[in-house]
Amino acid sequence: MSRFPADGAHPSADPTPERPGIRIYAPPVYRHHYDGARWSKRHAGIPTAAYACPCGHTDKARGADAVAALVTEYAAHKHFCTGAPALPERRNAA
Repeated sequence: MSRFPADGAHPSADPTPERPGIRIYAPPVYRHHYDGARWSKRHAGIPTAAYACPCGHTDKARGADAVAALVTEYAAHKHFCTGAPALPERRNAA
């Protein structure tokens, strides 16, 4: 069994329209070991997220509030998107 997908993409790589989806990185929050919860020696980093749709729409976010908003935006976009690439704007020659 292979650890990475057949296309060779690393799991932490941002999604692309060819590989659509959402990627969220939310590091653990440091907690004191006496509180009984899981804890990490690493202090909390900054959460990041990115998503891509087959239609070509992509977006990124950095920070807890921005990541939460991006997840909501992704859910709304996924609900209403047909998945077809957006047609480029055409102009008629004068």
